[in-house]
Amino acid sequence: MSEGIRIIKKYPNRRLYDTATSSYITLEDVKKLVLGNIEFKIEDAKTKEDLTRAILLQIILEEESGEGAPMFSSDMLSKIIRFYGNAMQGMMGNYLEKNIQTFIDIQKKLQEQSSAIYGGTPMPNADAWSEFLKMQGPAIQGLMGSYLEQSANAFLEMQQQLQKQTRNLFGNFPFPNFAAPNPFAQPQRDDAASNPSTPAPKDEGGNKDGA
Repeated sequence: MSEGIRIIKKYPNRRLYDTATSSYITLEDVKKLVLGNIEFKIEDAKTKEDLTRAILLQIILEEESGEGAPMFSSDMLSKIIRFYGNAMQGMMGNYLEKNIQTFIDIQKKLQEQSSAIYGGTPMPNADAWSEFLKMQGPAIQGLMGSYLEQSANAFLEMQQQLQKQTRNLFGNFPFPNFAAPNPFAQPQRDDAASNPSTPAPKDEGGNKDGA
């Protein structure tokens, strides 16, 4: 573990102890550490098990259950749950993480633009920030729309590449009837009907077509 990481111990009574300040803290205090970009780790006081994710999930649950507008809709949560146990679970997590980082980068760009408009100073208050976002609304929508379109195209391209690799992989195995029928292939016809040069059958007297 690298130096400088703040260690917070969780005791069986569910209390959190900040070793940096030698005092007990609450989930609200942990949230302030997150907002302050302070690197920390929460571990079980006895087993040293890393509990950071579990505590962060508790904070998210409290935020979602609070008075403000929730960030995750029921439909979105249901879709996320369906990815657990799915073959693409790990890929989905990485995809969401990269998209959130991109959103953060966009936010930084907007903050830089707002600082330029207001003379290099941060936004004075939330109302001014909201006003700035309203003015930049079309630009933000265009930027996000362009990014989402590129992201969707990249995902589809990756899916097609995976399908191609899968066909190439399993196509080398000698599985009977593994190859899927070609939907564009012409249906097979009877040899006699498909080959006009084939002579018609003769009857017992040697005449064709029973003549």
